[in-house]
Amino acid sequence: MKSLFKVTTLATIISIMLHAKLTAASTELTRASDTKDTVSQISKNTFFKNEDQQSAYALGASLARYMNNSLEEQKKLGIKLDKQQLLEGVQDMFAGKSKLSEQRIEQILHGLESRVKGATQEKMEKEAKENADKGIAFANKFAKESGVKKTESGLLYKIEKEGSGDPPQDDTTVVVHYKGMLINGTEFDNSYTRGQPLSLHLQGIIPGWTEGLKHVKKGGKIKLVIPPQLAYGKNNVPGIPINSTLVFDIELLDIKTSPKKDDKARALVTEMNKFK
Repeated sequence: MKSLFKVTTLATIISIMLHAKLTAASTELTRASDTKDTVSQISKNTFFKNEDQQSAYALGASLARYMNNSLEEQKKLGIKLDKQQLLEGVQDMFAGKSKLSEQRIEQILHGLESRVKGATQEKMEKEAKENADKGIAFANKFAKESGVKKTESGLLYKIEKEGSGDPPQDDTTVVVHYKGMLINGTEFDNSYTRGQPLSLHLQGIIPGWTEGLKHVKKGGKIKLVIPPQLAYGKNNVPGIPINSTLVFDIELLDIKTSPKKDDKARALVTEMNKFK
């Protein structure tokens, strides 16, 4: 973390010092990209005397781009770093006249690290509670719809097409088409759009799916409203806010029963007997 904060500070300063030139350089880069020899064109512009200067600038610009995003995230946490002080810190260090000792710098950076962690945790807990409350309200409303059933675990489901045959069990593999949504209707996954159904073992998925799919048969369709504790809970999942209640429309295309252990053993003995 110590190295991270040092790089963060330096990158931020580079962004400030070079902000005015970044725009001009960006224009020059765009023009050069239209030629067959971009590097050659850039090396001839008025900003750089040689390739080392150009490489140094590119490194600084890359760090600045990263840090601009990082500073914006810190602002969302209520931590606003003074850019002028950041600039003076770098300039003073280069000049060998830092206002802070190395020991004091380390102490301050550790303190900043703690502040960031604390603010992040507070923000996460707030979002978790808000999302949980919204999910409960959505589930309560859905529960009042005709045909909706609720299990002891809190899972809500509605059979839209029953299907036929036996429902899947723990030792089965299912083939499904599905659409996953947040309670506000935002779609985060869709096998129909990909044009490829999903094949998975019933014990290798989130609890809400494992339980819910046992209520539908081959060829059937079911809608699931899954509370956070049966979905991803407080885990960070791309596209899914923390502690979200999830909505799935699932079509059960096929059920494949896994061979039992005894069946596998008998099959193995049969194969071995072929070589006697």
